Amino acid sequence: MNELIEFKNFCKVLAQASAQIIRQYFRTRISVESKDDNSPVTIADKKAEEIMREMISKHFPDHGIVGEEFGVTNQDAEYTWILDPIDGTKSFICGAYSFGTLIGLLKDGKPLLGVYNHPILNDFLIGDNVETKINGEQTAVRDHNNLNDAILLTTDHLNIEKYQNKDKFDQLIKNVKLYRNWGDCYGYYLLATGFADIMVDPIMSPWDSLPLIPIIRGAGGIITDYNGNDPIKGKSIVAASKGIHSMVISILNS
Repeated sequence: MNELIEFKNFCKVLAQASAQIIRQYFRTRISVESKDDNSPVTIADKKAEEIMREMISKHFPDHGIVGEEFGVTNQDAEYTWILDPIDGTKSFICGAYSFGTLIGLLKDGKPLLGVYNHPILNDFLIGDNVETKINGEQTAVRDHNNLNDAILLTTDHLNIEKYQNKDKFDQLIKNVKLYRNWGDCYGYYLLATGFADIMVDPIMSPWDSLPLIPIIRGAGGIITDYNGNDPIKGKSIVAASKGIHSMVISILNS
C-alpha cells in the first residue's frame, strides 16, 4: 500500500514536470514533423517525454519505460511506465483543448495506475482500478441504463470505416442521444468524469490505451476492446458505463 502511494505521488510529479514544458509551446508557432505512420509530432511531445524518462530513470532505475516517442527501455522489468506526452497532438497543434498527457504504470504487464493530465486546464485525473480521482476528489461515470439518452464519442470518424464496420457504428449513432468527435484521451476524461457515456476507438496503441484502463475501471466503467475482450491485449477500445456497455458491444458486433 505504501508503495502504491509512492507511485501515485510520483505520477503527480511527472505530470507537473511534463505540463510545465507543454505549456511553453501551446498556441505558439512550432514546427510539426511527420512520423513513419504520418502522425504529427512536435518539440513539445519530445521534450515532455524526455523529462519524464529522465525522472523515472533517476528515481526507479530498475523500472521499464514504454513511450510513444522514444520506444522501449528495460522491457522485462517488473514495473513498466507507459508514456504518451501529448495524446491528441493534432488538437494540440491546432490550439484546441482536446488533448492531454497519459501516464500509466504496469506491474507484471497488468495496469496498476493510470493518469490523464491536462497541462492547460490543470485537471489531474488518476485511477487505480478501484477508485478514480480528479484533483483529489472522487469521480465516476454516469449511471446510465438507457442507450437512447447516451452521449457517444470517438476520436476520428474516418477511422471507423478504415478499421471496423461502418454500418454497425452508424447503427450505434442512431441509437444514442448525441454523437461528437471529442476524442483522444479527452473523450475518456469526459467519460470518467460523468460528462459522456460511451467512448469508442477502432484502433489504439498501447501508450494510448493502457493508462486508460485503471482510470475507467476506477470510475466504475467497463473498458474492453471492440469485441468486448481484454483491453490489455486488444488494439481497440470501447468504454462505457456498466448499464450500457454490453448494448454497445452487441450493436458493434451484431
